[in-house]
Amino acid sequence: MQKAVQDTSLTQQTSPYTQRWLALFVLLMGAFLSPLDFFIVNVALPAIKEALHATASQLQFIIIAYGATYAVLVVTGGRLGDIYGRKRMFIIGMLLFTSSSAICGFAQNIQLLIGARILQGLAAALLAPQVLSSIRIIFPENEQPKAMGFFGATFGLASIAGQLLGGILLEIHPFGFTWESVFMLNIPIGLLTIILAFFILPENKPAKQPKLDIPGIFFLSLALFLIIYPLIKGREEGWPLWIFLCFAAAIPVLITFIKLEKKAVAKGNDPLIDLNMFRNKHFVTGAIIIFFFNSTAAFFMIYPYYLQNGLHWNVLSAGLAVLPYAAGFFIGPLTSAMLTRKLGSSVVLLALGLLSTGYTMVIIATICYPAPGFLLYAGLMIAGMGHGIVLPALVRITLAPVTPEKAGMAAGIVSTAIQMGSAIGVAVIGTIFFSLFNKESSTQSFKTAFAIAIGCLLSIFITAFFLTIKLNKLPVKN
Repeated sequence: MQKAVQDTSLTQQTSPYTQRWLALFVLLMGAFLSPLDFFIVNVALPAIKEALHATASQLQFIIIAYGATYAVLVVTGGRLGDIYGRKRMFIIGMLLFTSSSAICGFAQNIQLLIGARILQGLAAALLAPQVLSSIRIIFPENEQPKAMGFFGATFGLASIAGQLLGGILLEIHPFGFTWESVFMLNIPIGLLTIILAFFILPENKPAKQPKLDIPGIFFLSLALFLIIYPLIKGREEGWPLWIFLCFAAAIPVLITFIKLEKKAVAKGNDPLIDLNMFRNKHFVTGAIIIFFFNSTAAFFMIYPYYLQNGLHWNVLSAGLAVLPYAAGFFIGPLTSAMLTRKLGSSVVLLALGLLSTGYTMVIIATICYPAPGFLLYAGLMIAGMGHGIVLPALVRITLAPVTPEKAGMAAGIVSTAIQMGSAIGVAVIGTIFFSLFNKESSTQSFKTAFAIAIGCLLSIFITAFFLTIKLNKLPVKN
């Protein structure tokens, strides 16, 4: 087993960690499970409804319980890695994710399943930021684009596997399981990852162990909950008054959190989030782009709905129709390192251009043709490639100026930006789509919703342009 390595030695040592690529494989096994769980559980929802006699609201909570818990606690998970060691928190997160998956698979009622999904969200919050922060630390700067490219490709692979395995498992009923099999799949992967992580991953933590900021955790978690949960529930509930009251209540809670963090620094204590990080233009601009960029998550909601309810495709066919996007998402990150070497930070512009072009092709195909065909699928693959290229590039740019001892904190903030962007994108674009879906033709509602998504991407493209200028003029110091 590898000995613990301090952050300071990791940054100063002349030779990097010798088993870093094998360590990356282990980290990506953990990173693979979270998006896989998202895609595969969505496919299984109809079977869960029938087997556990779940209501529509309870089915929504299967998704919400996981996503909201993850988003609310991921900053805390990153900070725990900074304090207690990233290898340790990665293994704890994997243990909790694997055991909660087993509870999900053996759940005899919907209440237990929802409770286990909350545990899964907590596990993902512990697990995910350790992957990004460990890549930031164990790889030298010249290898980080390639490592981040593999990280991005993992999400594309997970989306493909989730769509295919979900349909296959529900068809073949392995060992007599039906919907349970989508959770049971996590158990062997999780156990293998834990064993490999124990022997391969290096431990890295600061020489001086910071203290955990309990008041900061409470107020930040409460503020994020008051924002994220209403965003997720708002569209299904029709945006009632309590949604906006939660948004309003989040403001004083956030102000209290900021005051507590400033007070902690003034007293020489360790804050949950170092507010000085937000003075770094590289970090802030990158996080903003990541936030807006992830509004594209709405695509994975409205596209299958359009196919199933507008064109009356079955669930498996609708799931397979997303594969061109997923294939591009898998291929794109594998080219990201090569493109970064040639284009530098301008690779972000190229990637967002591909996204905008792909979505434009999708809208043209939807307007001009009655059913999905070559133009639409080509557009999806181009957009997926852009998505795959931009994700590792943006994450690397955003984390580059962060010192190693705060890598987990920064990774948690980036993960929160991803979740917040996804939640707001789904809430805004989903609300527009479904309101138009009930009043106009399915094609028209699909076109309008995607037009707004393209508007978001164009805004991101402009922001990325200015970010690229800054990055080309101001070298990042690690």
